Amino acid sequence: MARNYWLFKSEPGTWSWDDQVRKADEGEGWDGVRNYQASNNMKAMKIGDRGFFYHSVNEKRIVGIVEVIEEYHPDHTDASGRFGMVTIKAIRPFEKPVTLADIKGEPQLADLSLIKQSRLSVMPIPKEAWDLICRMGDTDPS
Repeated sequence: MARNYWLFKSEPGTWSWDDQVRKADEGEGWDGVRNYQASNNMKAMKIGDRGFFYHSVNEKRIVGIVEVIEEYHPDHTDASGRFGMVTIKAIRPFEKPVTLADIKGEPQLADLSLIKQSRLSVMPIPKEAWDLICRMGDTDPS
């Protein structure tokens, strides 16, 4: 199955990897996204796509892998009805979290949206970058 790869940013004080793991059986809706580019990225997601779970703010590191289990649907937190969400579930933690500094220090990752569009909360990750970041974190990319 061909799949696409993504990165989901979350402030750990608002929604952490541990929170996501606690919802692993049923998954959790990735709600509250109010940026059109991030929303369009979620519209492109398909069931089975994988994503990095990234702790933003003070930690700035990839801590786990999630999977899209429900495609784009209305976001119950958006009264305007303009934005939607996907549902994701935790797959596995990173053996060794990969920091933003680690990523910036790797020339092959210089074009990542994480570096170029640092405020974007949901972004695509090319397959080659996915594999490299997983190797950097001693984590199975599948």
